[in-house]
Amino acid sequence: MSSPADLSTETTKPNLFSRMLRGIVRLLVTICFIAVAAAAVYLGASELNRRADAVPSPEAAAVTPVSATLITSESAYTVDRVFIGQVEPQRSADISFELNGTLDHILVDEGDEVAKGQLLATLDVALLEVERERLSASRDAIAAQLAFAKKTVERNAKLIEQGFTSQARLDEAVSQQDELLSRIGELDAGLRDVTVRIAKSSIEAPFAGQITARHVDGGETLRSGQLVLGIVEVVSPQVRIGIPLDVDPALLSDVEIKIEDQSYRADLATLRPDIDPVTRTRTALFDLRNRPDVAFGQTARVHVLDPVQNAGTWVPTTSLKEGTRGQWTLLVADAQKTVRLTTVEVLHAEDDRVFVRGVFPEGTVLIDQGPQRVTVGQRVDFSIGE
Repeated sequence: MSSPADLSTETTKPNLFSRMLRGIVRLLVTICFIAVAAAAVYLGASELNRRADAVPSPEAAAVTPVSATLITSESAYTVDRVFIGQVEPQRSADISFELNGTLDHILVDEGDEVAKGQLLATLDVALLEVERERLSASRDAIAAQLAFAKKTVERNAKLIEQGFTSQARLDEAVSQQDELLSRIGELDAGLRDVTVRIAKSSIEAPFAGQITARHVDGGETLRSGQLVLGIVEVVSPQVRIGIPLDVDPALLSDVEIKIEDQSYRADLATLRPDIDPVTRTRTALFDLRNRPDVAFGQTARVHVLDPVQNAGTWVPTTSLKEGTRGQWTLLVADAQKTVRLTTVEVLHAEDDRVFVRGVFPEGTVLIDQGPQRVTVGQRVDFSIGE
């Protein structure tokens, strides 16, 4: 009869064998599935490669042609600085009489051209003429008395030599003669005073020019210094402009001045040493060449070409692109004709071009037209433009 231990051993052996057999079967099945999947993947990839090889390869993309300019470095640039002033006459004067009197004649009108020394206006000198006649008559009377006094002195001198008169009578005659001489001198001074006042009763043109104002019409009683006429010199107009202190005076010797739509060459006449307290500028006067036909008071603009020492290059305004953080960029092409983006600093701007500073390796060219047609890293073809 079998024991319980023997029965347990017999039962355990078949169970262990069964479990091992099932694990081997599962492993074989898994390997079979993996093999089938790998074969399917291989066959699918091979089919895809075959089909891809059967399709013809696409043609290479054409290289984009662009217009380019060789970047040339310059050591300086010129700033066209403009300052505003006005046209004014080289000489102008407000004319008046030095003396009081009644205006007799005014011989010119506004707009008349006059020559230097031409008679412009006169005062009534009737009273002065009467005064001159009175003084002349008095002088003639004194001159007759003086002639008699001179003879008296001569006679007394002879009589005193002969002992027929005293020294006192001779001294009295000499004293009377000296008194008459003094009265003659006084009357001569009075006559000269009348002559001067008559001369100052006429106004003559101080220089050749044109009458700009007429303040009287004739017949008025004028005070000394009351304005009668205004006159300006029209031969050589000047331009008065305030120049900032940082402008080199050497740049002002020969400049271009624009009045309305006309340009004129001008020479510096004078640069005042003082500073205008309002504008904080120095006043410069320029002589316009070739006697231009301009009106006084017109606005004038002087163009001063001021060189600035700073290295950089000129590029068209259209080639600039705004980058990040307010920076400016340019599209350039390197020596391998590949588009690159470079950052630049704008130093000066004009209407259609800007002066920039940046780092440009040797052989770099600027894509100056149509930069929006290309992108960074793209290959391009170009011909160097002027």
